[in-house]
Amino acid sequence: MPQGPAVSEPMRIAKAMARAGLCSRREAERWIADGRVNVNGQVLTTPAVEVKPKDRVLVDGRPLPVAEPARLWRYNKPKGVVTTHNDPQGRPTVFDSLPPDLPRVISVGRLDFNTEGLILLTNDGELARHLELPATGWLRRYRVRAKGRVNAPELEALKDGVEIEGVRYGPVEVAIDTMQGANTWLTVGIREGKNREVRKVLAHLGLEVNRLIRVSFGPFQLLDLKPGEAESVKRRVLADQLGAELAEQFGLLDDREEKPQAKKPGFKKVRAVKERDVNERGDNDHGRKSYGGKEQSDRRSPPQRDGKPRSAGGRKGTFQKGGPRKDRREKP
Repeated sequence: MPQGPAVSEPMRIAKAMARAGLCSRREAERWIADGRVNVNGQVLTTPAVEVKPKDRVLVDGRPLPVAEPARLWRYNKPKGVVTTHNDPQGRPTVFDSLPPDLPRVISVGRLDFNTEGLILLTNDGELARHLELPATGWLRRYRVRAKGRVNAPELEALKDGVEIEGVRYGPVEVAIDTMQGANTWLTVGIREGKNREVRKVLAHLGLEVNRLIRVSFGPFQLLDLKPGEAESVKRRVLADQLGAELAEQFGLLDDREEKPQAKKPGFKKVRAVKERDVNERGDNDHGRKSYGGKEQSDRRSPPQRDGKPRSAGGRKGTFQKGGPRKDRREKP
């Protein structure tokens, strides 16, 4: 366990609780309103309080944990569980059955009860907040089975966004994959992630969603994770995706690691996911490289000659279809 003060620099109490991995900022504010947070012997009644490294902070009577370097996991959420720590209706939650080797984590955004697929989990509430904001620009991609039919012009119009019952939804990317009986399989990409956004947008077009699988979140993909499985994302990969400034902020760099190059504004664009063989099992094996997957490169080794690999750095025109090109110079 890390040693030292719970906060390394002055910050708002809700942010300190989120950085320690206890909860999100929003949840921290609710905990404070419920009288669960004590600073230097006084119960807080407002989140508008700044704590310093020397302050003694107690949450539910326990010292505020020291913030560890941020970590991220890919998790395959099964259908029939909710993405919350405590459900008022008593339904099973994602956090009831996580692998035992995971620390206390929170989710990056949510998937509803009947939605399955990729969720990102982290031990850092500030990182979760950063990744789930629409301003981050990461695309969430879904594989959808819906009852009904829709035409290309209707789908094309969604690229400009749509307003439904007074709620404005941003651009939505939709492509028809296959049709099976009364159902249509589609791939849907959104960047905002508003409540039940995919279901509401497709219902607006007369489609009734009966299966919804999130297959990617930004550069991270579901791949071959089985329902209920979690896999850690390497710190180096996460640091590269965040860029040098944020990687340092979230404690992803140390003296032994080279800092990643500063990123230009914006984030890596994710290629469209085409799961040709996603069927009733919800498989997602599109054979592409991914941050978080185990695919191997299919790049072939250099051509052989006399049992030795030939370098690609030879004379121009050495490697052409049909074998090496003959030298055009006349012999003396």
